Amino acid sequence: MTQHRHTALRRGAFIAIPVAGALVLAGCSGSGDEGDSGSTGFSFTYATSNNLESPYEALANAYMEANPGVDIELNPQPNDNYDTTVRTQLQAGNATDIIQTVPGAGQPRSVVELAEAGFLAPLGDASAAIISEGTENLFQVDGETYGQPVDFTVTGIVANLTTAQDAGVDEFPDDFNAFLDACADVAASGKSMVALAGAAAPNTGLMAMSISATRVYAETPDWNEQRAAGDTTFAESEGWQDTLQTVIDMHEAGCFQPGAEGGGFDAITNGLAGGTSIAAFAPGGSAVEIAQAAPEGVQFMIEPFPADNSDAFILASSNYSLSITEGSENQEAAQDFLDWVAGAEGAQIFADASGQLPVKGYEELELEGTVYESSAELLTSGAYAPLPNTIWPNASVYDALASGVQGLLTGQNTIDDVLSAMDAAWG
Repeated sequence: MTQHRHTALRRGAFIAIPVAGALVLAGCSGSGDEGDSGSTGFSFTYATSNNLESPYEALANAYMEANPGVDIELNPQPNDNYDTTVRTQLQAGNATDIIQTVPGAGQPRSVVELAEAGFLAPLGDASAAIISEGTENLFQVDGETYGQPVDFTVTGIVANLTTAQDAGVDEFPDDFNAFLDACADVAASGKSMVALAGAAAPNTGLMAMSISATRVYAETPDWNEQRAAGDTTFAESEGWQDTLQTVIDMHEAGCFQPGAEGGGFDAITNGLAGGTSIAAFAPGGSAVEIAQAAPEGVQFMIEPFPADNSDAFILASSNYSLSITEGSENQEAAQDFLDWVAGAEGAQIFADASGQLPVKGYEELELEGTVYESSAELLTSGAYAPLPNTIWPNASVYDALASGVQGLLTGQNTIDDVLSAMDAAWG
């Protein structure tokens, strides 16, 4: 029923969708069959962090090959300023037909926030059909679907195991104190334990959320619901205090590369692919992109961030989606494409190109021998929570966290400053 490729550990997790999952997906596909589309074309904006082929580009190229009459105008944007660029285009009325979005309301590109602002068009039945049960509120508003999930992403630490062994780290630490000790040893060897894009708010925010998996959500999986009910706050949460203290402890222990505060996303790609850093906070699919730039034989693994007085725990959920803009004049053509992406062929192409798990059927995959091997047991046992900011009520909470962590690195903020700002942003 399932299969994986033996080169997956070296070049990333190229996951094959199990037959049952493929049949579910195929049942959702409406149009976009080879040579059978009456669509003329559309434009497509998505975020990219490097010069490698994006999984969204791979989808577009495959769709155009299968439908010779369709022309897709690609508009990739650097991840660092994607949110600002897309919001500006939406407000000016000149956004592309399809844009990459994220579930929920916690980021500027979030489905719910953009839909409630009137920037997105309702999607078709095929888009709604692949939303996992219980997560409808992350993609829908008032019963209408505005975002189509494309993945199931495991978020933690992407680790270059080859560089780790070269630096004397035989096994990736599963205890935080051991992790800090390894930071010092790795720094002494002229490398860094973590490559951080400190100048890129999406990366500092992701780091804090990844750490919160064991500090907050392992013990209190419903913490977001408690915060929404007013039963707790960020400022009074020991878990969130510990999360930010962990960032400070890592900085003081020399876990990050020199000049990490000013680093961009290239620091991650160059550090992990070039062998100067062991790990980075990144979505699991990044292992595939980085592996493409790494020398032959380099091994990558997606590791949970080391626990501190708790069991291992990770973040995992549908973290990426596609939406059609309300001002699009090519909504039918755009929906044809999304129907195809929801089907078995499109889903397989995205999983292969992104290295992320498929939005449907991931539970049945055999992950031994892939970059997800270290996380497989956690996924099976349910020791994971969704990315926190998909549940948060607005993008300002995540902005306060991301910029606040940047301030922790430069010494301009305290832990209390950051958590108070997050509470104020919650509203």
